[in-house]
Amino acid sequence: MRFCQSCGMPLTDDVLGTNADGSKNEDYCMYCYRDGKFLQECTMGEMIEHCAQFIGTFNDGNGTNISREEYIGQMKMYFPQLKRWRKTLNVNDVEAMKVNSALAGVKELIAQMADSLPITYISSVDNEGYPCTKAMLAPRKREGIKVFYFTTNTFSLRVAHYKANPKASIYFCDAEGFKGMMLRGTMEVLTDAESKKMIWRDGDEQYYPDGVADPNYCVLKFTATDGRFYSDFYPRSFVL
Repeated sequence: MRFCQSCGMPLTDDVLGTNADGSKNEDYCMYCYRDGKFLQECTMGEMIEHCAQFIGTFNDGNGTNISREEYIGQMKMYFPQLKRWRKTLNVNDVEAMKVNSALAGVKELIAQMADSLPITYISSVDNEGYPCTKAMLAPRKREGIKVFYFTTNTFSLRVAHYKANPKASIYFCDAEGFKGMMLRGTMEVLTDAESKKMIWRDGDEQYYPDGVADPNYCVLKFTATDGRFYSDFYPRSFVL
């Protein structure tokens, strides 16, 4: 079942909103979106309060008996996943974080997982459009929670993927804590001497006999644009 990406109501063909050219919009209902524009200029919190007025109808349609307060609590977890509100969830925006308490601590969690977990999973897109995932050692360096650096082989299949298509994702998994963190973005392949020296470590000679200048040694620079994490049985989405 599809749901309106603004108010969360089920989307059927008879309640679809319309685009500027009069065609049907597949993401939003007609109560939220018409002629290519949102009908309400509001925050996510205000939309949740508006929808909470119809808790009686919600209960009747779903055979539930939750209170208005319970509904609001659930929607604060659900709404951040909707397309309209996901755009506003910038983890560096203090006001947005206040509205979306479900994302409290997300910056600290990303940093903690990146620094403590020994393995990071990185994904690329191959020449047939399929996602390909590989386990890598933890990032050698990071700049906040947006940029991460990894070492790899210049002549690897992964590097060939990123040169052809820079779209990428990285994933941190804390199996014991039952937490997962996925970041989407782009991956650059860096072969300049400065970048290679920046993350070189003693002992890397066992992999690259010619040292920093080894032609098979390069750096992967991942820059995140948005992400999604799973913790406490709830997924949450955000932008960086």
